[in-house]
Amino acid sequence: MKAENSAPVSSPNPGNAYPPAVRANAHPGKILKVSLESACFGSAVVLHCHEGYISRGDGRILAGLIAEVLPSARRMIVDFSAVQSLDSDALGELVMIHLWAEAAGYALPFASPSDSLRDLFENTHLISIFDVYASVDEAIRAMRQEQVQPA
Repeated sequence: MKAENSAPVSSPNPGNAYPPAVRANAHPGKILKVSLESACFGSAVVLHCHEGYISRGDGRILAGLIAEVLPSARRMIVDFSAVQSLDSDALGELVMIHLWAEAAGYALPFASPSDSLRDLFENTHLISIFDVYASVDEAIRAMRQEQVQPA
């Protein structure tokens, strides 16, 4: 099941609200191309990014979309296979949304980063806090294993 989305829903998320600044679109005329797909198990979803370059405004839109969908899904894989680069502001948005998700007990792994994106995560030492997998399938397998492990 796939659904096209261009911007986050603007309704607040009581109790799990990500900071309101993320919900604002810095570039109202720009549409971030993403799609959501249900994963093969549970309530997890896969968010596919279809942009080669994610800038500040795109990062805010992406974080806002994650903040809207993740509380109901509880697990979301962000597929970066089409993304070649992020600017520093977009990277900051990913850090903030990842920290928010982790604090709320949600799973938010990143999958399929290009070599340049993986290098960015490594050079900024974010590879140690982000859950990064070589592919969406690998991220799904890891989530399945976590479900089976005793708490």
